[in-house]
Amino acid sequence: MKTVNVSGLKNNPSEALRQAREDLVLVMNRNQPDALMVNLERTGVMDMAGVRTALATALFRDGELSLNRAAAVADIALPDFITHLSRLGIPVIRQTETEVEKDMDTLDQWLAS
Repeated sequence: MKTVNVSGLKNNPSEALRQAREDLVLVMNRNQPDALMVNLERTGVMDMAGVRTALATALFRDGELSLNRAAAVADIALPDFITHLSRLGIPVIRQTETEVEKDMDTLDQWLAS
């Protein structure tokens, strides 16, 4: 197991990620264990059936990934990922009523021209 301090993680995150490809990396914060970095490919978790899709779905649903990035994480074509989200009842487009009305006004203006 390797260790890295929070300050080292801030200054050179790529080094910690490189180390995580070889072994677990314990992140220390003020001399106390704070987090554990695990390389997902090394564990084989990402190759398990449904894991990529479930992870991408949760990250998109929670607003952590864009639609395009989530589809890439899931390793699914964008139209298929949109269908997947729709089946789960997860909205693909998130707009307020005001934003929708503004878009509709813009569409009406464009169609009128």
